[in-house]
Amino acid sequence: MSKLLDSVSAIPNAHEPAPGLITSGQPSEQQLRDFAAAGGKVVLDIRDPMEVRPFDEPALARELGLEYINVPVSAGAASEEKLDRILAAVREHRDQPMLFHCGSANRVGGALLPWFILDQKMDADAATEAAMQVGLRSPEFLAWGMDYAGSHG
Repeated sequence: MSKLLDSVSAIPNAHEPAPGLITSGQPSEQQLRDFAAAGGKVVLDIRDPMEVRPFDEPALARELGLEYINVPVSAGAASEEKLDRILAAVREHRDQPMLFHCGSANRVGGALLPWFILDQKMDADAATEAAMQVGLRSPEFLAWGMDYAGSHG
């Protein structure tokens, strides 16, 4: 287990699908502090700002010196434009330790499906399995990621 993953291993669905890319459900305040202390640099949060949160994550991230990026994704509002923004953030920060999360990692799994296929060159079955390991459970977010990969591949 990497130092980064170890720092957040108690977050639901914490996983490291690629070196330096940690995926998970919602971190706690202490888990975000632990991620920063372990060398984390970027937080990509795809929760809608209107979702109930246990603390002011953007403010804490700034306090800890982390770059905080929010691309809100919710059921029924998952768009190609949002995947463009998410994938651009993952690609742009590929050399910086990142915590990529939503509430449970379900949306994160769907968002990473096209990254697994287009960037990591996985076939659809392997990408789907990798996304499910991350936390993908929803047919809606599975279709969102697969449709994007199919139209951009």
